[in-house]
Amino acid sequence: MRRFLCVGAASLIVLAALSSFADPTFAANDLGAAEKQAINPTAIIMFLIFVMGTLGITYWAANRTKSAADFYTAGGGITGFQNGLAIAGDYMSAATLLGLSSLVFSTGFDGFIYIISFFVGWPIILFLVAERLRNLGRFTFADIASYRLDQAKVRTFAAIGSLTVVCFYLIVQMVGAGQLIKLLFGLDYAVAVVIVGVLMVVYVTFGGMIATTWVQIIKAVLLLGGGSVLGILALAYFGFNLDFMAAQAVASHKAGIKIMAPGSLLADPVSAVSLSLGLVFGTAGLPHIMMRFFTVPNAKEARKSVFVASGFIGFFFLVVAVLGLAAITIVGTDPRFFEGGKIGGKIIGGGNMPVMHLAKALGGDLFLGFLSAVAFATILAVVSGLALAGASAISHDIYARVIRKGKATEKEEMRVSKIASLALGVLAVVLGILFEKQNVAFLVGLTFGIAASANFPVLILSMYWKGLTTRGALYGGLTGLISAVVCVVLSKAVWVVVLENPAPIFPYEQPALFSMTLAFLVTIVVSKLDRSASALRERDAFDDQNVRSQTGIGASGAVAH
Repeated sequence: MRRFLCVGAASLIVLAALSSFADPTFAANDLGAAEKQAINPTAIIMFLIFVMGTLGITYWAANRTKSAADFYTAGGGITGFQNGLAIAGDYMSAATLLGLSSLVFSTGFDGFIYIISFFVGWPIILFLVAERLRNLGRFTFADIASYRLDQAKVRTFAAIGSLTVVCFYLIVQMVGAGQLIKLLFGLDYAVAVVIVGVLMVVYVTFGGMIATTWVQIIKAVLLLGGGSVLGILALAYFGFNLDFMAAQAVASHKAGIKIMAPGSLLADPVSAVSLSLGLVFGTAGLPHIMMRFFTVPNAKEARKSVFVASGFIGFFFLVVAVLGLAAITIVGTDPRFFEGGKIGGKIIGGGNMPVMHLAKALGGDLFLGFLSAVAFATILAVVSGLALAGASAISHDIYARVIRKGKATEKEEMRVSKIASLALGVLAVVLGILFEKQNVAFLVGLTFGIAASANFPVLILSMYWKGLTTRGALYGGLTGLISAVVCVVLSKAVWVVVLENPAPIFPYEQPALFSMTLAFLVTIVVSKLDRSASALRERDAFDDQNVRSQTGIGASGAVAH
């Protein structure tokens, strides 16, 4: 049956011909206005090869997924290095390659500052989260949040927070996939969205975490390899002289020397701080990232995972900065890449395309096809991780722990997981199609804002603060969740751009500075005021939790280090 379904899915994909992703954060309007381009046969062939290979991995993984632990965490059998590479693959989206390089292309040093913001969250995860997360949890973020608190209430809240982040992030991925496929593959938007949804369901339903991990590893290797080769070609163009590259960029850019200094991104300090808080602490609150720490056998390997992931991610961000800087000269002075051949006008394909034009300029159509396939392949790794995190929240936290109160069998739990994966796939496709014409840039800020405001405060306080109570976690978490959504809805991104009101009610586009602060404040105040008997028991249980979080004694499948 599994063989038949996998082959059937592959046939559907071959007939439909392919897709993938890029985050519309940086050029949502460009994406929405983009016209369908000519079909790129090289890109489609290369992407088909990737998909057929990953479907083979899914079939292999399906035969090795026998238990709930296999499905959720690959049985804890992933090494630290493998997991670090998978985390990098899960985190480095096509937005990293396309969106961030285009930001450097258009704003120079400001774009580099923005890139750094995405990286700074990883030391937080390494030093504050990774080890305790592995020692305390089993499958999901809710395992940690509810460790000494009311299981039903806190798990329900944690699952809702995780599902909210997953759903909004899925919309971003699906809309990005559909819009960008018109730029590089020439296929219809709806076809792209459906194909991504089908592949996501196949990977997660049949292969679970084992298949998802290896899809993420392969994608990371392709993205790192493709970006590195393009970076070397770009450096060779300037004689491997970064000073000369920068000087040429200054001479070629319309802003001149101003591109080498902070500019518009730092014009509003409040927005800059709020954005930074969202990116740094939101990363530590993303459920599909946190779930990866349960796939390794112990805390030592969890720390190694973050160290390896940080190295790969940091290296690739530097590559992206080089690509953006090189594109200022190579792409920005070539009339072939501008509509109407007018240098300085609108770039063909939209604002996210400079790095693709750079690939064509330095490597020809063959390399452009390869990089296009890699850019689209990234969506599969990202959405697979998201779908697995969402399915685990439904099956493990809500069904097995809340509804069945821990009495569900592994077979029942896995069945619910697969049904949830299918439901999430259908939901992702429907929402992706419904949001086709919308500017979805606000969804990215909302995703990180919710993760930083709802998930992170509860997570970090549950691990480090003895005074946290169930009542404080619920009130604070819900305050963060609701305030983040309200701030974004009332901001310019939604209130003006989407709802077409004349002026925003909330003057900033990033909510984290306000919603995360409010979440911490409410959580601490409510916990301090809680004098119930259950609160006293929860505080008393902290010492036992603290010992396990630091030693790993009693952790599922873990060895103390």
